[in-house]
Amino acid sequence: MGSVRRIYVEKKEPFAVKAKELREEIEGFLGIGVEGVRVFIRYDVENISEEVFERACKTVFSEPPVDDLYHEAIQVPAGAKVFSVEYLPGQFDQRADSAVQCVQFLKEDTEEEHSEEPIIRTAVTYMILGDISGEELSRIKAYCINPVDSREIGDEKPHTLAAQFQEPDDVAVLDGFSGMDQEALKKLYDSLSLAMTFKDFLHIQKYFREDEKRNPTMTEIRVLDTYWSDHCRHTTFSTELTDVEFGEGYYRTPLETTYRSYLDTREEIFKGREDKFVCLMDLALMTMRKLKREGKLADMEESDEINACSVVVPVEMDYGDPGHTHTEEWLVFFKNETHNHPTEIEPFGGAATCLGGAIRDPLSGRGYVYQAMRVTGAADPTVPVADTLKGKLPQKRLVKGAAAGYSSYGNQIGLATGFVKEIYHPNYVAKRMEIGAVMGAAPRKNVIREPSDPGDIIILLGGRTGRDGCGGATGSSKVHTESSLATCGAEVQKGNAPTERKIQRLFRREEVSRIIKKCNDFGAGGVSVAIGELADGLEVNLDKVPKKYAGLDGTELAISESQERMAVVVSPKDVEKFLGYAAEENLEAVAVAVVTEEPRLVLKWRGKKIVDLKRAFLDTNGAHQETSVKLDIPDEKENYFAGLAVPAVEEALEKGDVKGAWLTLLNDLNVCSQKGLVEMFDASIGAGSVLMPYGGKHQLTETQVMAAKLPVLEGSTDVITMMSHGFDPGLSSWSPYHGAVYAVVESMAKIVAAGGDFSKIRFTFQEYFRRMTEEPSRWSQPFAALLGAYDAQMGFGLPSIGGKDSMSGTFNDIDVPPTLVSFAVDIAKQKDIVTPELKKPGSRLVRFKMEKDDYDIPVYHQVAALYGFITELMRKGLVLSAYAADARGVAAAISKMAFGNMLGVKTDADLAAESLFENALGDIVAEVQETALGLIEESGFDYAVIGTVTQEPVFAVGDVRLQLGEALDAWTSRLEKVYPTKAVKDVTPLAADCHKAERIYVCRNKVAKPAVFIPVFPGTNCEYDSRKAFEEAGAEVVTKVFRNLTPADIRESVEEFEKAISQAQIIMFPGGFSAGDEPDGSAKFFATAFRNAKLQEAVMDLLNKRDGLALGICNGFQALVKLGLVPHGEIVGQKEDSPTLTFNTINRHISKMVYTKVVSNKSPWLQEAVLGGVYCVPASHGEGRFVASGEWLDKLLENGQVATRYSDQEGNVSMDEEYNVNGSYMAIEGITSPDGRCFGKMAHAERRGRGVALNIYGNQDMGLFRSGVGYFK
Repeated sequence: MGSVRRIYVEKKEPFAVKAKELREEIEGFLGIGVEGVRVFIRYDVENISEEVFERACKTVFSEPPVDDLYHEAIQVPAGAKVFSVEYLPGQFDQRADSAVQCVQFLKEDTEEEHSEEPIIRTAVTYMILGDISGEELSRIKAYCINPVDSREIGDEKPHTLAAQFQEPDDVAVLDGFSGMDQEALKKLYDSLSLAMTFKDFLHIQKYFREDEKRNPTMTEIRVLDTYWSDHCRHTTFSTELTDVEFGEGYYRTPLETTYRSYLDTREEIFKGREDKFVCLMDLALMTMRKLKREGKLADMEESDEINACSVVVPVEMDYGDPGHTHTEEWLVFFKNETHNHPTEIEPFGGAATCLGGAIRDPLSGRGYVYQAMRVTGAADPTVPVADTLKGKLPQKRLVKGAAAGYSSYGNQIGLATGFVKEIYHPNYVAKRMEIGAVMGAAPRKNVIREPSDPGDIIILLGGRTGRDGCGGATGSSKVHTESSLATCGAEVQKGNAPTERKIQRLFRREEVSRIIKKCNDFGAGGVSVAIGELADGLEVNLDKVPKKYAGLDGTELAISESQERMAVVVSPKDVEKFLGYAAEENLEAVAVAVVTEEPRLVLKWRGKKIVDLKRAFLDTNGAHQETSVKLDIPDEKENYFAGLAVPAVEEALEKGDVKGAWLTLLNDLNVCSQKGLVEMFDASIGAGSVLMPYGGKHQLTETQVMAAKLPVLEGSTDVITMMSHGFDPGLSSWSPYHGAVYAVVESMAKIVAAGGDFSKIRFTFQEYFRRMTEEPSRWSQPFAALLGAYDAQMGFGLPSIGGKDSMSGTFNDIDVPPTLVSFAVDIAKQKDIVTPELKKPGSRLVRFKMEKDDYDIPVYHQVAALYGFITELMRKGLVLSAYAADARGVAAAISKMAFGNMLGVKTDADLAAESLFENALGDIVAEVQETALGLIEESGFDYAVIGTVTQEPVFAVGDVRLQLGEALDAWTSRLEKVYPTKAVKDVTPLAADCHKAERIYVCRNKVAKPAVFIPVFPGTNCEYDSRKAFEEAGAEVVTKVFRNLTPADIRESVEEFEKAISQAQIIMFPGGFSAGDEPDGSAKFFATAFRNAKLQEAVMDLLNKRDGLALGICNGFQALVKLGLVPHGEIVGQKEDSPTLTFNTINRHISKMVYTKVVSNKSPWLQEAVLGGVYCVPASHGEGRFVASGEWLDKLLENGQVATRYSDQEGNVSMDEEYNVNGSYMAIEGITSPDGRCFGKMAHAERRGRGVALNIYGNQDMGLFRSGVGYFK
């Protein structure tokens, strides 16, 4: 069968969590009984020698302690059904890519003479045991295979893996196009499946006939279709609205009044200008224009580059000079992005690239992106799979796949996701909503904004180009039906987070950022748009664009949306310098275009011009589109504010059942806990998260904002950023106008409740509506919503300075709910933050009520005054905690506030129980000192005292008593089968004796300032946090990137690493992210590289001859284990019985604060920790479960090598998954080498600092880094 080798890798039964979960899904979700499920990773491998293959089998493809490996075939029991699934050709396979990189290193290490690169293909093989029918097997296959990105593949092994790519034809010219009559042109238009309108197509014909006097190429048509797509040019938002008609009804008055206000404002702004017309875009931007003219937007950065919203912030920096601070200007960026269509058809890839795209916008503006928010919309994911609409994925699979994709990307790139919320509404079955919003920042002096001058060079940087994403911009702009979904696989991009991480590192370097004149990310539209927008005149050489594989034609190279690419403009004198910097960060970069004098976009392929268009024509954005609007008026009888948001709660109250109402409310989809979802996202990386997503002693009070310290590389500052969101689909469905008003108000209320100052807020909006047609009433929803947003902005005098629209939320005859999500951003100080968990028995609970007018619109000046007053109380220290209430009322708010510290609430006798459940959108619930009540009474604001905080964990309303435990069960149970928080029921307590060492290793080679070497591999993402932790402890730190783009890079990197280790006293393997499956992630790279003879010798020399230390955290711990440095103290590799780390029992990434107990003082790394002490440390990993044989466990405990164990707050150790978060044997969190000098642990001790995790209780400082540095002194 040729030179291809095949292996199958299967997790041993105790560790086969994926197979176990799939069996539970097949039985519980599909309703098919099976006897067992086995899952194998299949590798086909070519172009490597026998020696390298044998080494790779035990180090790259499998891990002997937890995997079984089968050569060439697997035994199939009688009656078992087997099928294999692979990615479609052209789709990025991260597992195969990582394996190739590791094997490439092994090849260099053995100095093989092979010239060919190794080729690896992977598939997943499923074995279903039991007697199942053909129909049942088909349903299982349909569940396991998404045809948009994958396909079933047979078991026949190919002769070769080398792909044979057919040489593409030259780009076709559309002969006769310019002279076609309308009928022929329409026939051609219909055959091309374009996103543009036929009116646009006529516009193109006119241009080529009259201006160019030639026929267009196919590439030119595709480029124009992309350039003018709704996604790229917001054509729906830019359609002229020639006539606006209002329907009849009570609520017509506020809508009409707002419209007249808008017309008056635009008359003032655009007086006498004929080129401006009424459109959705104009309405969206009008408040910003008005406030800018009035001088109220002085902090907004103005630039030709439109990368993201950016504001200028004066930042007080402390560089350690006592009594002296320096004020610097920083740019703070924020951006929201949607990937609704891609996520709907391919959840993992669509959601991953949603975040990737959101990151690239501020990143292209040279901002370092440090925090993300995820807000999504879905239909009920708990419904049976049988209820799935034909042509759609089941909601449960959709929500879980999307969460896995977004979290995988963020976790790998090293971005803290500070807030996650899924909003449920039945109409999101039409198309899911997937929003990523991010914060970024950079010192203003590092961001140079200069025009592109003729002769400037454009460099393409980052990932290679493939077919993935071809037509993504136009695909997301089209209307979708059941049949169209079967053909849009190529439109979905696949993300490669480690590559984008490299770009983040590169742009964070001041010397790099300051030579970039202009930059654009490769979002929608590929080369044609990303490079095409950088200058008026351009000549692009498509032959220089790096390709993932051969066979791409000129059109594909022009419009492919392959991810993780940037186009940067640099002066000719800086080209070599920039390419050198990129090489240092292990990034491919190539000059592909030059800026020209003549304002034309020219793309060349095979030496010929395949696109040659006037800039003026491109900038028309297609034919001028016009329509009229007929506004639907909300039905007064259906007033959303008059009833309760949850009908079942209303029914319970009508029966007088307050307890039942409360439990029903907590179990509602839009109230219940989403902890199992939220914990998938790394919230602590960057050591800057001011709030963790869940706080209090029990980590059960969910926060409403995300807040983070500014990401300064040197020095410190107490400046923080805050972001919140506001949106209620129930309210918006009744009235898009009110929905938008209250989206703005709710996002403000959350900032205020968390301690922010509303008067400095800036907004960015996300609009998501049904597909527009020529029917005037279809335009009612977005127009009404934008009128509402305009009214709120004008009322508060606060602008939206950015946004994103998505106008294709229709499937067949179902429309998404009218959606305008408001994101509010505020700049604050750490000391201003108020955390939301109830804190003090005896304190009082107050509801501050917002005043509304007769049309249920907030009285803006009164709301502003009220929010200002609440902030005043906070600054005086009179508010202990606060929560912004929503349409589901005060009961939901106080429940969430109570859970964190398990404190109860007794309501006042005169409080009507029904008032706890009424619509309270915009109101704020505050826990205040008793002394605050007098000030509140004097203020004149409308308020109600709810009751008193109690030590007893009970909600007491009159005679009704609801135990917090029962309330908590109702709150946590609803989504447990969709997003589980526990996988095993074992809560066995374990003995937790401490080992007091008689002798602790003493360093004989003292150094005043020890040097630390931190290697950076693909997948590493904790190097900045680790470096800062060591520097603050007094060490000197060297970080170096391992380069592996070429064999020469690998050899040079080995030499550089060897030298760096020889000059260091400490080597630290930092955390990174393993993307759910080995060999992805940095641990595999670490372990492969450090088996190199030179590096192995350098490490052992550091340990044995210089008394050095080694530390590994998270993936770094995995690396130490794989190498054998723990538990052996030397590099020996792994055997079948070696201790190791494997998948968490819950089979997902888990991010939360864990309690770890120090149970041995043997290690120099723990000399500042208290033996028996409990420390609260962030954990964030997918593979942190420590497993070992009973013999090994006894030996480690006896030797005092078990250093730290998972425990509860009191130091009790058990198998309870609440505390032993990954199911580690004996709840082991960290182990050492026999003498204690090598230490590996899972939880991130480096992710701490002043103002971090303020809503978390417990000691967060183990003194780990001070201990390591102090050892040498």
